[in-house]
Amino acid sequence: MDAPVVKLRKLIEKVELVNLTPEIDISQIKICYPDINRPALQLAGFFDHFSHERVQIIGNVEYAYTNSMCQEAKRNMYEEIFRRKIPCLVYARNLKPDEEIKELAIQYGIPLLSTGKTTSDLMAETIRWLKVQLAPTISIHGVLVDVFGEGVLIMGESGIGKSEAALELIKRGHRLVTDDVVEIRKVSDDTLVGSAPNITKHMIELRGIGILDVKALFGAESVKDTQTINLVINLEDWDKDKEYDRLGMDEQYTEFLGNKVVCHNIPIRPGRNLAVIVESAAVNYRQKQMGYNAAKELYNRVQRNLMRGRTDEDDD
Repeated sequence: MDAPVVKLRKLIEKVELVNLTPEIDISQIKICYPDINRPALQLAGFFDHFSHERVQIIGNVEYAYTNSMCQEAKRNMYEEIFRRKIPCLVYARNLKPDEEIKELAIQYGIPLLSTGKTTSDLMAETIRWLKVQLAPTISIHGVLVDVFGEGVLIMGESGIGKSEAALELIKRGHRLVTDDVVEIRKVSDDTLVGSAPNITKHMIELRGIGILDVKALFGAESVKDTQTINLVINLEDWDKDKEYDRLGMDEQYTEFLGNKVVCHNIPIRPGRNLAVIVESAAVNYRQKQMGYNAAKELYNRVQRNLMRGRTDEDDD
């Protein structure tokens, strides 16, 4: 799978940057790394371990330092940076380069950008957005629904009833993120975010009926663009010879991109209301996150009753 990239134009639009060098064609400039760099040491002449492939940001400190240099030294230092083919140079706090530096950037084809944001805010927003856009990504077969604020990924063989369950959940007030294909991004070691491919966004397929536009049928409140994946419901055909978990004392997990997600294997047979089961699983998951585990509570009750029974026998 090819490493994800982001076009510089998208970053400019998202962070609302001003292009100070419109003469430069930025259509083919791509960003491959989510981190940024403030070239403080580079402006002082130290280029070992220079992360030239990252977005470069100039804040008050770097700007004040370069202004303390003579014009020739400043030009030489910027030229050394531009020669290393950085993707762009962003000035925070509405700072602007002088005309000579601007001409030098145009010569080397390095876009100069500006924003009124503080350096810290600019860094945080840029890194946060790039981490999502450049996160490792996989596509899987399934349905992702927001149920009571929890991202529930419904999986199972084709035709088992995933889309039907999602449609019933939508009618009960929950929100569809994606049907059939789920794009999963690993935005951190703890967080997986799911979304729909652009071509199937807000669409759902029902066998025998065809394609439905959920947003058009049920309104904008019935869909969502992205959702953190908190829980996996794996639907499977009922097997009378298989032992299914009836207590839920031990959590089962499935793994995506190295991240583990709680997983429930739900056997399907006629008459089972999948929407209610998914809702109950989502609420039960939330209860566990808040410190209450129904299975452990039942176990504690049984233990207390056993202890009480032994005490009554001793009294006799």
